[in-house]
Amino acid sequence: MEDWASGGDWASGSGSGGDPAGQAELSRLQEMVAAEQQKAQFQLQVHTFTDVCWEKCVDRLTARLDSRTEGCLVSCVDRFVDTTLAITNRFGQMIQKGGH
Repeated sequence: MEDWASGGDWASGSGSGGDPAGQAELSRLQEMVAAEQQKAQFQLQVHTFTDVCWEKCVDRLTARLDSRTEGCLVSCVDRFVDTTLAITNRFGQMIQKGGH
């Protein structure tokens, strides 16, 4: 059995010998990796806007958030998400137009 770290080209399917079952397994693994990458990206975004909005909105720690702090956090997260979506959409448009 080939070790994944031994330098075998598992991404191209060469370890599967070209059989359909091996290709199906490779496809399933690639989908799982893509899903995990999406989860990691989402978690990074949550961490980032938590840091940004916490620094901007929270002056002092108390047992409960007061209405001003809660409103600030909600607005901050909304703006962060809207800005991220606008930037993502703009990059998508640039890519579709060939990078111009």
